[in-house]
Amino acid sequence: MIGFSPQMGRFARAGLAFVVVAATIAAGLGTGAALEPASAQGSEQEQPNIVVIMSDDQTQDSMRYMSRVSELIGGQGATFPTNVTNWPLCCPSRATFQTGQYAHNHDVLGNQPPLGGFDLLDSSQTLPVWLQSAGYHTAHIGKFLNGYESSAVGVPPGWSEWHGSKDTYRFYGYQLLEDGQLVQYGTRNENPDSPANPASYSTDVYTDKAVQLIDERAPSNEPFFLSVAYLAPHSGAPNNPPAQPQTRCDDTAKPAIRHAGTFGSEPLPVPPSFNETDIADKPASIAGRNPLTANEIANATRNYRCRAESLLAIDEGVADVIGALRSSGELNNTLVVYTADNGFFHGEHRIAAGKNRVYEEAIRVPLLMRGPGIPKGVVVDDISINADLPPTILDAAGATATLPQDGKSLLPFAEEPTRAHGRELLIEQYSPDGDDGEPTGVEYQAIRTTKYVYVLNATGEIELYDLEADPFQLQNQSGNPAFAEAQAALSSRLAALVSCQGKSCRSKPAMELRLPKPTTKGGKRCNSAGGFVAKVRNSSESRLVGATFEVNGSKVGEDGKSPFKRRLPRRALRAERKAEIEVDAELVDGRVLTLHDRVRICG
Repeated sequence: MIGFSPQMGRFARAGLAFVVVAATIAAGLGTGAALEPASAQGSEQEQPNIVVIMSDDQTQDSMRYMSRVSELIGGQGATFPTNVTNWPLCCPSRATFQTGQYAHNHDVLGNQPPLGGFDLLDSSQTLPVWLQSAGYHTAHIGKFLNGYESSAVGVPPGWSEWHGSKDTYRFYGYQLLEDGQLVQYGTRNENPDSPANPASYSTDVYTDKAVQLIDERAPSNEPFFLSVAYLAPHSGAPNNPPAQPQTRCDDTAKPAIRHAGTFGSEPLPVPPSFNETDIADKPASIAGRNPLTANEIANATRNYRCRAESLLAIDEGVADVIGALRSSGELNNTLVVYTADNGFFHGEHRIAAGKNRVYEEAIRVPLLMRGPGIPKGVVVDDISINADLPPTILDAAGATATLPQDGKSLLPFAEEPTRAHGRELLIEQYSPDGDDGEPTGVEYQAIRTTKYVYVLNATGEIELYDLEADPFQLQNQSGNPAFAEAQAALSSRLAALVSCQGKSCRSKPAMELRLPKPTTKGGKRCNSAGGFVAKVRNSSESRLVGATFEVNGSKVGEDGKSPFKRRLPRRALRAERKAEIEVDAELVDGRVLTLHDRVRICG
């Protein structure tokens, strides 16, 4: 068993934050250079624009309410249904998006000091800095890392244009730092059930600014990187407006007034994990929880409905952004990404609200992308993580990071959506930080593979879930003799991941596909279709437990025991002059790697 260290990284970094109260910030902290006309550019733009739209606390399940996002991004590009976040909490997750690193490497270990918050981020080595160095005009709109609101920093390094929230958790009556000034939007005492100024609703304001920026930047040959970070569906103010009745969505997300009540009768989903009946197999922090009461379920239902309604304005906003890109002629040369920082609970595993847990409801988040080179309407089978986003964006932009990247570009995943890459992903939490009444004190390290999630809690308690057989994580298989080999292998892999950096975070299992040697016929090297045997050779530390063989996209057999080989059908091989052979090789730890090759078949 590996040792668990809840204190990792540069915790000694000091510096007290203070609230910015001046109406005007020093001119040196304002936005970057002004727009250059297209005629000033020497050649046509070659690098793609990049637009990243991020929601806050959004579950994958809630994508059912975002038909425009699904159609305009996923339907025109790639959807990643098994995408997770390294640390399911706002600030560590957003720091991973900024750096491409796991939390134990970027050292933002919570939302608040001393372990977390904006001031712990090394802002000199981030995605916008790298893109700006590669010739991009960079712009941010909306929420930034927690703690930025009270930081002395104006515009963080790397941003050419800045509309960052200095009063984040408000849907009305908030402030943005723009052109060196704090700009007020709406009033703090606005009644979200009948707002006097509905146009100040933050989601709509952020969308309008995004559309304006696209319209302004389109004539330039300089590529742009636009980050739009909405507050919804996170909870936010105003709450309990003075001298008025309690609002419908008090202490939760506020929908735009045009969407209020849309889901007033929407039922709360009740998957098998909802108010879980038998939690004796869970760690004490879960096993000690009482069943949810009728009042708690009613509140979870109200929370769910308000949060779902708040997503509708984002869905419309994404359509407006796509429309602006289309009308400006930039859509076909723009990588558009939609994602969230972390998920959220609505009663699963007896957790009424919150995140910051290792379960799927908290760690799985939406990820959809469209753009140059991404096939239309594909669903990517393999697992992915938020650390993959910076390498993906840098790959598309032709830019270079100055930090080791713990994730990998997802562009090849989209190009070959059915292939597996032998991935093992790290989920980690090293502090008991929490907000919104979510459970705290749940530090852990975990490994997520295609088949399993294995969790080492700080208490020493272990969890192991077979996600293929038990997707709702109802039965902890830790200690089950039938899973002993898998548990030992996962424990070993986790021990390597918790201190990984860069390449060591994304290593593949040592396996290879062995095919018959070709012969020369008619002056060309080719293989005979008769007696053609494909074999998997495994040199990794984990045992190979299965291999599925395909020829030209069709399954032709499988093998569940050594030596993991298969004689491939003559007819299947001859269907194409160059036969594509793929083998999905599965290890006992749940990693799956697609081995593939193309061979010329003799005529």
